[in-house]
Amino acid sequence: MKGQDIVTIDTSSKSNFFDKVIVVTGMSNRQTRALAKSVIEKVKENNEKVIGVEGLETGEWVLIDCGDIICHVMLPPVRGYYKLEELWGS
Repeated sequence: MKGQDIVTIDTSSKSNFFDKVIVVTGMSNRQTRALAKSVIEKVKENNEKVIGVEGLETGEWVLIDCGDIICHVMLPPVRGYYKLEELWGS
């Protein structure tokens, strides 16, 4: 799906709610939605559950909650503004 700047951050020592955060950049709203839908599809294909999805309508920042893993698919300006890598200390 050509997501860019994919980063996986181990948060197991910082959060009791999830073990990993994955951050990926999509270059357009359409691409972020497609990337998020691909993640959801792959999770379900592996018989895992998607607990929740937020932001799929706009595609600026899509959060996919997979339980132990949280995936953030973001447009470049949103990712630059929120700097999740710094927040979680990658």
